[in-house]
Amino acid sequence: MVDPSFSIESVEAEKFSASPLLLFRLRISNKQPGRIENILLACQIRIEPTLRAYSARERERLGELFGVPERWSQTVHSLLWTHANVAVPGFEGETEALLPAQCTHDFNVASAKYFYGLKDGDVPLSFLFCGSIFHKDADGALQIAQIPWSKEARFGLSSSVWRDLMNAYYPDCELLRLGSQTFDRLYEFKRRRGLLTFDDALNELLQNVEVESR
Repeated sequence: MVDPSFSIESVEAEKFSASPLLLFRLRISNKQPGRIENILLACQIRIEPTLRAYSARERERLGELFGVPERWSQTVHSLLWTHANVAVPGFEGETEALLPAQCTHDFNVASAKYFYGLKDGDVPLSFLFCGSIFHKDADGALQIAQIPWSKEARFGLSSSVWRDLMNAYYPDCELLRLGSQTFDRLYEFKRRRGLLTFDDALNELLQNVEVESR
């Protein structure tokens, strides 16, 4: 018989990863006596936007995601951030493991829009666990128990941790994914104008739009 509980103790950035990665320090406790041989743990990490307040500027920046503030009571819901998996070695009583969470800077993804929209404060996260626990019964026979989705944990991720991580991987820049035809048109505009960078091309286009709108 096993009855694990889970809590998130802290978070840190992985320094030697090819892509942005956060490591959540996970504490696992088994309330029942006996040794757990192994856990194949899966976790769904969700953002819980309703659990924090927002400044006027943040509400404006999150408009694309949630709409106008007057409708937030209807449009603001839990968002899927990512899925994480980890194999936990055997232990008795209590142990810790690092739960890796991949972070995207793709602004076509809702979680990236949400993180970008925050100026400060914490991001309320919920961790929903499932997976398989391998343990032995009183006779020494190997048993498998499933972790129910009712096993979960909460954690407040400082928005500055996400910003620092993205600044480390993408210093002073943001990533935009363009369709091939849009890129070709932008590249041709840049070439015809003799501009050095795509930044220059986009700035000139935006300036032209601002002049026309006046």
